[in-house]
Amino acid sequence: MRAPRIKIDPRSSGAVYHCMSRTVNSERCLDDTAKEVFRKQLWQIADYCGVQILTYAIMSNHFHVLVRVPARAAVSDTELLRRYLVLYPKPTKYQAARIEEVADRLKKGGSDADSWRKQQMALMGDVSQFMKLLKQRFSIWFNRTHDRHGTLWSERFKSVLVEGRGHVLSTMAAYIDLNPVRAGLVVDSKDYRFCGYAEAVAGKRAAQVGIATIVGDENNQAWRNVHDAYRMRLFGAAAPQRGDKVSISPEALEKVVAEKGTLPLATVLRCRVRYFSDGAVLGSKAFVAKHLAIYKRQTGHRRRTALRPLPNITDWGDLVTLRGLRKKAFG
Repeated sequence: MRAPRIKIDPRSSGAVYHCMSRTVNSERCLDDTAKEVFRKQLWQIADYCGVQILTYAIMSNHFHVLVRVPARAAVSDTELLRRYLVLYPKPTKYQAARIEEVADRLKKGGSDADSWRKQQMALMGDVSQFMKLLKQRFSIWFNRTHDRHGTLWSERFKSVLVEGRGHVLSTMAAYIDLNPVRAGLVVDSKDYRFCGYAEAVAGKRAAQVGIATIVGDENNQAWRNVHDAYRMRLFGAAAPQRGDKVSISPEALEKVVAEKGTLPLATVLRCRVRYFSDGAVLGSKAFVAKHLAIYKRQTGHRRRTALRPLPNITDWGDLVTLRGLRKKAFG
């Protein structure tokens, strides 16, 4: 029996989420210019919302982002105003006047200042608000630029709660950064401008910190060591070479599954694994069991729901999920 639809609290402190959204009808409408605008807005809105981008991939008809929502904490007026300014890097005359008005309101204090603080804080430390704001602001730019109207995105967004450390986190991150490899756009993710790994290789500090967090060394090690560790997760022991086959074919994968064979994890990650976008919760047995218990306690749901190991096609480590799939696991 398929597991129930799980709704995880989007304000869970320190939680890591894999979020994904597609364009309407999966239309391939995001060219390189649009991807670049989206990339910039992604970092801006993450800064404003106070969440950390670990990695991401922007494709022509969808995007993935792996984001950590830190524990909620008080934010000073100075920091609130700084974050607000991040949303308007080139303010219009009206926006500049509005920013000046906000700064004056905070300086004077009182109920107006409290109301503005409350309004801003409601948009921070919440993955749902982050995704909503990101998609709204990009849609406004896209529609204006292309003289179009209506929704750009086909759905609210999908999200999977991910155990934020160790093997689980690095596996999910690698799956996201390998999107352009799976699509046959590049042999090596570092050559695809619009993913977190490539941006880290290019020298963006925030992207490098994200990759360092993924490999569990955000506080100490040099980028070169972080890079080498993450590259092993992406490609295994063998570095990709020009002319390499970028992904295993669906037919070849089906044959392995039918024959109950196994493949290296780095090879499987170059296939579409639906558990990574539809699994609700992904992590170790202890992590997933904990969140299943929380879900049952909050909803009063008593139906027997077992943790679900991933198909035995590779060495997943201690990796299980919470939701079964109606579609094939791989595709």
